Amino acid sequence: MTYTQSSISFFQKMKSVKTAAVFLLMAVFVTVLLPAQSPSAEISVIFTHDMHSHFDAERYMENGKAAQRGGFAYMKSAIDNIIASYPDSFLLDAGDFAMGTPYQTIFSAEAAELRLMGLMGFEATTLGNHEFDYRTQGLTDMLNTAIADGGRLPPIIIANIDWDRTLADESRAVNAAALKDALECYGTADYMIIEKGGIRAAVFGILGMQADSYAPLSGLYFKNQVETSKEIVAKIKAEAAADIIICLSHSGTNDNPQKSEDELLAAAVPDIDIIISGHSHTKLNAPIIIGNTVVASCGEYTYNIGHIRLIRDGDRYKVSGYELIPISGDLQKDAGLEAAILKFRALVDSRYFSRFGYSFDQQLAYSDFSFIPIERFGKVQGEDTLGNLISDSYIAAVKKAEGDSYRKVDVAVVPSGVVRGSFTEGIITVADAFNVSSLGIGPDRIPGYPLVSIYLTGKELKTAAEIDVSVSILMGEARLYMSGLSYTYNPHRLLLNRVTNVRLADAGGKMTALDDKKLYRVVSGLYSCQMLGAVEAQSFGILKVTPKDENSNPITDFEKHIVYDGDTELKEWAALANYLGSFESPDGISKIPEYYNRLHGRKIEETGRTPAALLKNPNKIFFILLGALLLILAIITVPTCLIIRRVRRKKRGN
Repeated sequence: MTYTQSSISFFQKMKSVKTAAVFLLMAVFVTVLLPAQSPSAEISVIFTHDMHSHFDAERYMENGKAAQRGGFAYMKSAIDNIIASYPDSFLLDAGDFAMGTPYQTIFSAEAAELRLMGLMGFEATTLGNHEFDYRTQGLTDMLNTAIADGGRLPPIIIANIDWDRTLADESRAVNAAALKDALECYGTADYMIIEKGGIRAAVFGILGMQADSYAPLSGLYFKNQVETSKEIVAKIKAEAAADIIICLSHSGTNDNPQKSEDELLAAAVPDIDIIISGHSHTKLNAPIIIGNTVVASCGEYTYNIGHIRLIRDGDRYKVSGYELIPISGDLQKDAGLEAAILKFRALVDSRYFSRFGYSFDQQLAYSDFSFIPIERFGKVQGEDTLGNLISDSYIAAVKKAEGDSYRKVDVAVVPSGVVRGSFTEGIITVADAFNVSSLGIGPDRIPGYPLVSIYLTGKELKTAAEIDVSVSILMGEARLYMSGLSYTYNPHRLLLNRVTNVRLADAGGKMTALDDKKLYRVVSGLYSCQMLGAVEAQSFGILKVTPKDENSNPITDFEKHIVYDGDTELKEWAALANYLGSFESPDGISKIPEYYNRLHGRKIEETGRTPAALLKNPNKIFFILLGALLLILAIITVPTCLIIRRVRRKKRGN
C-alpha cells in the first residue's frame, strides 16, 4: 500500500511524460518480470494419527538398553522445532486420538485429548473408530465437555456420517440426534479451509469401512468413504478456490492392495493431493505415491510425528521432503504441556483408579525380562508369552472373583487386536497394566471392557483354533492367544484346514482330548465376543462359532453374561493387574515367574509338505472345498469330453 501511495506522489511531481513512461516500465519489470519471492513456495504439513491418549513417554528396550519414546510434552517440542523452520506449517491429525492409556478414563468428563491437542496447536482432526469406544453417549458427553471448557480446540472434520439413515433408525435416533447436536455446537464440518502463508488448504475427514466395522457401538451409519470423497472433492473444486486438498482418512493401508483402503481411495479420487492415513498404525518411512496423490503415515502412539513438504509442479504438487521424526527423551519437554498432563493424571487417580484400590504409578510387579514390543505383537503366527500372561490372568481373576461359587473355566481367549501395550524389563505399574488392556467401556459406564463368560462346544473350540491360524491372515486382529488349549497347525495346508490337532491343556501341561459335543466354559472380553460376527464374515460364513449359555441357548446379549467381582464388572485390565501382583515376592514386590519367559506348546507349528502331512486329519471344510473343486472340474471336463466325442464322430463320418 505504501508503494502505491509513494508512486502516486512521485508521478504528480513528474514534468515529463517520457520520464513517467520510463518509471512505469521499471515498475513493471520489478513487479512482473523478476521472480516472485512467495512465502508459499513450499508447503509444510506436520501430521499424526492413532495417538491413543499416549500423553506420557513410555519405557522400551533398544539394543539391550532402557530408553523412552513418545509423549505429548516431547511431541510439542518436536512440533515447535519444525515450526521454527517452517512457520506456515499445517498441523493435522487423522483420528483415534483417544483410548489407549489411563487418561482415556476421563475422556467424557474432561475431554483431555482434545484440550491438549488444542494447546499443541492442531488445526484439524477427524474421528476414528476408537472415539466411539464409550458409545454414542460417551462421545457426546466429551464434545459437550470440550465446548464448555472454552479453550482452544482442534476442529473435527468428518464427511461420511450418514445422518439421514441413522436418524431414520428408531433404535439409534435419540442418541444420534444428541451427538449430531453436540458436533454442530462444536463446529464440526464436512471440510474446512485453512490458510497459511498464502496457501488455501481444503481439509476433509472420513472414516473407512474397516474402521466402521470395528466400532459396533458407534450408533451411526457411515457412507462409503470413496463415494463421499468424490462428492466432497467436487464440492471443494466448485466453491472453495483451494490450492491443495488434504484428506484426513481413518481408513488405513494394507499389504494386500485389494484391502488397502487409502491406496484404493487415492486411485479412485485422484484430485486429492495428500491422504494422511490413520487406523492401520502403518509406519511409512517413505510415502506411497499413486498418480499425483501422496499417502502418508507415521505410526502409532506418538512414537513419531510425520513431516511432509511439497512444491508446485505444474498444476499439482510433488513431494520435496518427507521424514518421520522420532519422539524420544533427547527432546526437551514442553513445560506448559507437562503441567497440564499432571493435572489430568491427578484426576485419573481420584476419579478412576481409586475405585479399584489402585493409583497411577503404583508398583505391581517386577520383571527380569522384557516381553515382545507392542508394535511386533501379533504380527507373526505362533505362541507368545505376553498372550499367555494375559489369557492366564483371565482364568485366575474369574476364579478369585467367584470364590466358592467358581465354575471351572476351561479356556480363556485374547485376540491380538485388543492388546494395546506390553511390558519391558523392570518395574510394572498399574498404568502399565491398564495400557495393555485399555479398551472400551462396560454397561456400568465405567471405562474398561469387562470379561464375559460363554460356552462353546469342543467342535467350536477347534473352529476357534482354525480362526486363529487361517482367518488371522486376512484379519490380523483375529490372531488368538488362549489359555487352556493347545493345537498343532501346518501353514502349508489348505486355508481353513490348517489345524491338525486340538487338545485341552491344564496349567501343568496335561493334555486331554476335546469332545466335539460337550460344552466348555470360555472367558473373553466383551468386545472380543461382540466381534465374532466379523470373524465369521471374513471366512465367508464357513467358520461359525455360536456363543451359548450353560444350557446351550445361543447368546444374543453378551452384557447379560458379564463376570462380576462382587457388584463390580470384572474388567480385563483389572484381571491382569491383580494377576501381576499375585506372584511370589522375594524382594517385597511380586516377581514375574520365569514361566512367562518361555513357550509352552500352546501353538505348535508343523512344516511338513509331504502328502501325508498336507492331508492328515482333514476337517469338514476340506471335504466341502474338495467337493467344490471336483464339481468345477466336472463342469469343465464333461463338456470337453462331449466336444471331443462329437469331433471324433465327424471324422469317422467323413
